[in-house]
Amino acid sequence: MRISVSPDQIRAAFEAVKDDPSFDESRGLWERGRPPVEMIQAMCLRPEILRAFAGFGGCVYPGGLLERRVKELVIITASATNDCQFCVNSHCDLVAIADIVAEPLAVIAEPSALAPRERLAVEYTRAAMADSNAIPEQLVERLKEAFSDPELVELSFLIGYINMLNLFNNLLQVRYHGEYSLLDDGRWAPTDMAAGAAAQAS
Repeated sequence: MRISVSPDQIRAAFEAVKDDPSFDESRGLWERGRPPVEMIQAMCLRPEILRAFAGFGGCVYPGGLLERRVKELVIITASATNDCQFCVNSHCDLVAIADIVAEPLAVIAEPSALAPRERLAVEYTRAAMADSNAIPEQLVERLKEAFSDPELVELSFLIGYINMLNLFNNLLQVRYHGEYSLLDDGRWAPTDMAAGAAAQAS
């Protein structure tokens, strides 16, 4: 990273928020005696930002209205477009460990086999990143057929949110070093407060 953070700074900031669902994965590392991932370490230098990040957990990720597969596909699509090493590789590991999406990079490259809501979410993410002021009306109509207005608000916020995190990580040269592979031991499962929405995926 382009910044330095001490173990004491990490401990003080992370202990205050570690039980929030936003930090499931980093808490899994913490409980194994490892530091949280670099993105969380960086936020520990501004505990107010870390707490604000936690605040989005219940309403956007991992919680919220949208099913986890949709969210992960949006995150990986945006992150690959922004060449965010941290987000692409960490989320590819997370979806593999939790058996959420197989070969996500291949899937977003050719999304025709995805469920309709998932395809639309990927298409919307790409359109938003190309020009958020020029989303095709035909795409908007299809989105409104597949997503409720509250879901569309969440989806739109998620696209903006992950783009912000991508830029944050790229600017500070935050990197992922395969830490989440340590969680692949049967002792960890992701929080998915949107499990009930999965039935809407088809």
